Amino acid sequence: MSDHDALRKHLDEAMDQLGLWPARSPWTRQAVADTPRHAFAPDRLWRWDGHTYQPLDRGTDPDRWAAEVYGRPYDAAVTQITDGAPSSSLSCPSIVVDMLDSLMLEPGHRVLELGAGTGWNAALLTWRAGPGRVVSVEVDDELARQAEERLDAADTDVAVVAADGAGGWPPGAPYDRVVSTYAVDQVPWAWVEQTRPGGRIVTPWGRLGHVALTIADDHRSAVGWMQGLAMFMPARGTPPASRWPHVRGTGPADDERPFARDLRPLKDDAHLLFALRIHLPDVQISTGVDDDGVNVWLHDGAASWATLTTLPDGEARACQGGPRRLADELEPAWDWWLAEGQPTLYDFGMTVGPEHQYVWCRDPATGPRWRLQALGRAVV
Repeated sequence: MSDHDALRKHLDEAMDQLGLWPARSPWTRQAVADTPRHAFAPDRLWRWDGHTYQPLDRGTDPDRWAAEVYGRPYDAAVTQITDGAPSSSLSCPSIVVDMLDSLMLEPGHRVLELGAGTGWNAALLTWRAGPGRVVSVEVDDELARQAEERLDAADTDVAVVAADGAGGWPPGAPYDRVVSTYAVDQVPWAWVEQTRPGGRIVTPWGRLGHVALTIADDHRSAVGWMQGLAMFMPARGTPPASRWPHVRGTGPADDERPFARDLRPLKDDAHLLFALRIHLPDVQISTGVDDDGVNVWLHDGAASWATLTTLPDGEARACQGGPRRLADELEPAWDWWLAEGQPTLYDFGMTVGPEHQYVWCRDPATGPRWRLQALGRAVV
């Protein structure tokens, strides 16, 4: 057994032990077994060393390179760095198969993929849909070229197109399935237009989860539920998020007060964070832990910030500055989540129309909903 075979077997077994192979889509396990990740990985990967991303080359360190390709089920392998941040990756296996399961893909389906990346996901799509059934759009010309080369080398019949995925790919429409490998804050209407009625769109939304939408029979809307939790890279060209030191500045806080809540859910409860993402879409939340407990940093990417600090006596304190009071805004959003019975991500869904898009909770017609905007804050 080669080193790659041993690593592949170990990853397969880890996925199995964690219950990550989808029972509804058992084909995904065989597709992954028949489509080795290392055949689609570039010779240079990038690994975070705690301070910056360092290159990891197949030629000089083949064992560590292979271990990076076949990491744990929840680990992605970074394949491209742009301006110091990851801009493409070989996605983690758990998320790939989860999204393929949400896609409900069948043999013979015509598929549009947005974001070819390495080409691995397109190869998995073709394993299921069949040769010549997948079109993969990639905005980065060089990534598109490399993905096409790898797919050709693997004798996988996929059409790779260098273009902006926001516009879909009209020449191949209509599609039965559309899947995006990058996160969007709004679903491009072109994707809906190019998917047949009854077809399905699966895309990461808001960088915290992915949604599966079904196209209405009248082709005037797409509706569906959130499917899973994960972090995704944004669409290429999305302005980079401002960093905490830039927003915080060096001046004193404008306001300081006790914060009468346990901060641990802001670190540990992804469902709370998803609800806060909906209520406060432009607020970035990060956490850390010291000897006293959890600390939280919030900022809006512009000029407002807040810190929530656990003190030695176990109490928490808020400091905030800027035009907005982010700690004050956080509390009613948190209270809403508690009053609604702590809905999970799976209690939320999305409706996409030609003019407006909404995220809703529990019921698309009668539940609370939040209108989405391409830029700025959501409107209730």
